[in-house]
Amino acid sequence: MIKIDGSLFIQIINVLLLIWILNVLLYKPIRSILQKRKEQVDRLSDGIKEFQDDAAKQDTAYHTGIRDARTQGMKQKEAIVETAREEERAILDKINAKAQAELAQVKEKIVNEANAVRQDLEKEVE
Repeated sequence: MIKIDGSLFIQIINVLLLIWILNVLLYKPIRSILQKRKEQVDRLSDGIKEFQDDAAKQDTAYHTGIRDARTQGMKQKEAIVETAREEERAILDKINAKAQAELAQVKEKIVNEANAVRQDLEKEVE
């Protein structure tokens, strides 16, 4: 069994002294190193989060820019197509007007030739 005598107090003092020495020499330095490491990991984690947020913002800005550029491009394309349609209509109107004028001239020429032939035939018949 355990005897309570002077050596018990010496052992208690030895254990307390050993705990204090281990705490000062071993545990505190290890804890401070672990604390520094934790702080560094936390800083790096915060930095990663900031970079991820920045990347997400840049990605959003990029996609918004692409969408805006496509919209602007489509508007420009529509404007160009509309201008081309107007030019096409103008050209077709000119061509139609020219064709109508030529058709009128041909009709008039045919009428004149028909009248001339008729007059010649009437002269021959008489």
